[in-house]
Amino acid sequence: MAGSAPWVLSQVQVVAEAFATVAFALSGVIEGARKRLDAVGICVVGGLAAFGGGTVRDVILDRRPLFWIEHAGWLWALLALCIAAMVFMRARHLEPTERAMQWPDAIGLGLFSASGTQIALDSGMPAIVAVLLGMVTAVFGGVLRDVVCNEIPRAFNDHRPYAICSFAGGWVLVAAHSLALPGWVSLTVAALVATGLRAAALAWDWRLPAWQASREG
Repeated sequence: MAGSAPWVLSQVQVVAEAFATVAFALSGVIEGARKRLDAVGICVVGGLAAFGGGTVRDVILDRRPLFWIEHAGWLWALLALCIAAMVFMRARHLEPTERAMQWPDAIGLGLFSASGTQIALDSGMPAIVAVLLGMVTAVFGGVLRDVVCNEIPRAFNDHRPYAICSFAGGWVLVAAHSLALPGWVSLTVAALVATGLRAAALAWDWRLPAWQASREG
């Protein structure tokens, strides 16, 4: 049984990254539609949101092949998802809103925080480095999405906890490892904590302090 543990954990990581990829891709599709991009633009924004953070993580870790190359079928799934989402929204005459984009983004944040931290730990990184790489995995795709859509990244300017939620989820995963919990339990709990914190911040409008310019006179 001990020999099967790495295989089980690997499969859980793949599932977590797959669901996170879908969630972030949806956030990119909604944001691209909100900005009235054409079909190519929406697919590109969806791809950046889905794969951007994981790509940066893999480059920093010198991990080859990149996760979306290793699982190339996800590229076809991304294209199918983007097309299906566009057709669905047009058929139902749905108006994409910023609020609609925030919820799949929160789910992707939690899943990528947990899986990114786990991958960094598996690569032998110290805990603080692993947690920061988990945060990069979770946040950077949304940053690229917003930059391409000509927005100041929401991770930096909406004043509701975002990267902090990812950071907390990463430390939950590290703590779960120190308690020798099963890998799938560690990933699930960490993802739920990060997503739950972000969802609570959205639901109750928790705010971080904003920079206040000094007033003269």
